Amino acid sequence: MTTENGYGVTSFTDTYMMYELSDSATDSRIVICPERGGIMTGCRLHDRELFYMDTETFLNPEANIRGGNPVLFPICGQLEGGRYEWDGVTYTMKNHGVARVLPWEVAAQGSDGSAWITLVLRSNEKTLEAYPFEFELRFTYRLKNGAVSIEQQYINHSQQRMPMIAGFHPYFATNHKNLAYETDATRMLDYNDNQEKPFEGSVNLGGLVESIALLDAEKKEIEFRLDEDCRVKLSYSEHFRYIVLWSVEGKPFVCVEPWTALNAALNRKEGLIMVAPGDTLKADFQISCSKVNVD
Repeated sequence: MTTENGYGVTSFTDTYMMYELSDSATDSRIVICPERGGIMTGCRLHDRELFYMDTETFLNPEANIRGGNPVLFPICGQLEGGRYEWDGVTYTMKNHGVARVLPWEVAAQGSDGSAWITLVLRSNEKTLEAYPFEFELRFTYRLKNGAVSIEQQYINHSQQRMPMIAGFHPYFATNHKNLAYETDATRMLDYNDNQEKPFEGSVNLGGLVESIALLDAEKKEIEFRLDEDCRVKLSYSEHFRYIVLWSVEGKPFVCVEPWTALNAALNRKEGLIMVAPGDTLKADFQISCSKVNVD
């Protein structure tokens, strides 16, 4: 346990080893499980829990977790037929890539001016079967002043350029499916019928099976209300060009997901980030919230 100036980092066991970052001044805390894909399972900011979590999927090591904030790399979404071709070789990869299903290592932690923890994921024989590039991901989760940021490094240890797509899949707890989003996006791609349509400020996800992608936002932030008194803001670096919206009928969540490229981008070889040998791509993603006065 480390504690300094109201910031703390503690660990505990709940089936898996868990790490809690806390900020007592704002009554905020986040919980991270390195073993289950480096996922942030809980996010309470200003005494409001923002995340939905399906505990059954979290406790089942064979299940994809429905909840929290899964890490998406080196793809977001699906591949056509679960396969893609690179340099004349065909590979298979599951939805959203390899990072969310592998254990990450804890590299460092501290409470000096913020509560933070750095996790590392390195390529291995299993990842190379699906993605033929040697990589290292270094993510620092940082809780400061009632907001959480994920400072990302994507390092290419291969001898050739590494194509990648990155994203996050936060599940925000709400019973509302028809949310209004503050963004400068004007167009959206509806994956339910694969049609591009005008975006007019809100999307009703009720009854939809597939997701909606906001296409043309220039400003790298989006805001929305989970309910009448809770306003969430997502901020992200320029690499994240799209926001994907998704939900499941009858489940109390809406996903608002920053992606660097669209579904099946690795099949089309469109919108890929190409990291040179030995280079590091740096990116950031922040979640904050505020209470709205409804008097």
